[in-house]
Amino acid sequence: MIEIPLQIIELERDNYHILVEGRFNEETPVYWIIDTGASKTVLDVNLHPYYEIVDSDNEDDYQSAGINQGMMETSVGKMYYLRFGELSITDQKVALIDLNHVNDIYGKYTEYRIAGLLGGDILMQYQCVIDYSKKTIVFRNF
Repeated sequence: MIEIPLQIIELERDNYHILVEGRFNEETPVYWIIDTGASKTVLDVNLHPYYEIVDSDNEDDYQSAGINQGMMETSVGKMYYLRFGELSITDQKVALIDLNHVNDIYGKYTEYRIAGLLGGDILMQYQCVIDYSKKTIVFRNF
């Protein structure tokens, strides 16, 4: 079991986002929005050094609809390496989406730069539990 602290960000009144800090190869922290409503994990397509584009076995699995935006342009990638505390995730298939609009919003309210959205695929695989009172996420299966 690995327990990682969370940042709970109130972008607007009663509009909360849950962030978890991760790291790619180097030690620079990157921040992920925990999105329990997203079936797949999303990585910012602008983070070229951390993934390769791959053919999808099922393209429909990686289509993404944004609120009031219709279908967003999405491709499929394989993220080389991501670490949350002592948990290392390698060769994870992700949806690749341009997250500049998300980072523009975050830039108005916080100093955080968002690398991606941690989706249900990883949350289920690692049997994650979010504890709001302790502001932690626990990865139970690794």
